[in-house]
Amino acid sequence: MRRAIVCALTIAGLIAVAGCKKQPGGSGGSGVDASGPILIGEYGSITGKQATFGQSTHEGIMLAVDQINAAGGVLGRPIKVILYDDEGSDEEAVAVVKKLIDRDQVMAVLGEVASKNSLAGGGICEHEHVPMISPSSTNPDVTRDKHYVFRVCFTDDFQGAVAAKFAIQKQWKRVAVFTCADQDYSKKLSQFFTEAYSKYGQIVADEKYETSDEDYTPQLTRIQSTNPDAVYLPGYYNNICLILKQARSHGLNVPFFGGDGWDSAETLKLGSVANGCFFTNHYSPEDKSPSVQQFIQAFKAKYNGETPDAMAITGYDAARVLCDAIKRAGKLDRDAITDAIAQTKDFPGAGGSITIDANHNARKPIAILEIRDGATHLAQMIQPD
Repeated sequence: MRRAIVCALTIAGLIAVAGCKKQPGGSGGSGVDASGPILIGEYGSITGKQATFGQSTHEGIMLAVDQINAAGGVLGRPIKVILYDDEGSDEEAVAVVKKLIDRDQVMAVLGEVASKNSLAGGGICEHEHVPMISPSSTNPDVTRDKHYVFRVCFTDDFQGAVAAKFAIQKQWKRVAVFTCADQDYSKKLSQFFTEAYSKYGQIVADEKYETSDEDYTPQLTRIQSTNPDAVYLPGYYNNICLILKQARSHGLNVPFFGGDGWDSAETLKLGSVANGCFFTNHYSPEDKSPSVQQFIQAFKAKYNGETPDAMAITGYDAARVLCDAIKRAGKLDRDAITDAIAQTKDFPGAGGSITIDANHNARKPIAILEIRDGATHLAQMIQPD
C-alpha cells in the first residue's frame, strides 16, 4: 500500500509536469510563471534496493509541503514538488537531476538519501548553480568544497566516532569491521569508526562485501574465526538483513552494530534475529521532546497511523529549511536562496535545532537505538559537542 501511494504520487507529478511550459532558467531563473506555484525538485530511490529510504523521505517532504501550503505557501505562492525516481542508481540520479533543472526549471532540489547518489546529483546542481539540500546523506564529501549543496543531518566523521565510543562503553575490546566496498557511505563510516576505535580497542577482522552479494559465508566464517566481541557493519538495510540472517545461521551470535543505513521497517521484520543489535540514527520515536512528538502525531494522521522512520523526519526538515530560506531570500532567485540556506541559524526542526555551518552541514545530535523483538528502543542520545 505504501509503495502504491508513493508511486501514484510520482505518476501524478510527472503528468502535472508534462503540462507545464518551460520557464526561463539560469542562475537567477524564476522556476515559476508569474502566478504559478514555486517548483521544487526531488529525487530519490522510490524503487530499487533502498526503496524505503526514498519513500519515507518523500512522505516527510510532502507532509511539510502540505502544512506550508495550508498556511499560505511561500511568498504568497503554493509549493509544488516534482518527484523523480532514481531507482537507487547514481547514473539515474544524474539523469533525473538534469531533467529537473533543464526541463522542469525547478528553483531548488531536495535529495538524496544515499551518499553516492547525492554526490552524483549534487555535482550537477553545483555545476548548474542550483541549490540542493540532502535530508540524510552523511558522507562528508557530499558538501565538501560545494557552494550550492547542503545537508540537514550529521556527518559520518561524527557518526563513526560515536559508534566507536559506544563500542568502548560496551567494553567490546575486539571488533570486526565488515564494509560494503562499493558504497561511499559504508566506506567512509568504516574509516571514521576504525580511526576512532583503534586508539582503544583491536580491529580483529576487516572484511568487504559488494552491494550485489547474496552469500556472505566466506567473510562471516573468517570473522567468526577471530572471536570478536562485536561486528561493526555499516551499510544499507537490504544487505544488513541478509548478513544478519546468515550470521545467525552460522552461529555468529555476537552483537552487530552500524549506522543510519540500518533504519528501515525491513530491518525490524527480522524480529529476534536482530535482537541485541544497535545502530546510530537521526532520531528515535521514543524521544519525548515536543517537536518530535508533534511531528510523529502529524505524520500518523496523514499516513494512516504509520510511525515515521528517520528518513521521514529528515525529509520533513529539509523541505522546511528550504522553504524558510526561500521566504527569507524574499525573491525567486537561486543564488539568493542559496545564500539564505547558508545563513540558516537555530531553525526549529522537528528533529532538533538546525544551524548550517561554514561547511554546509548541520550539527545535530545522534540517537543510538537498540533493536529488541522487532522494535527500536533509545539507548543513548549523543550531543555534537
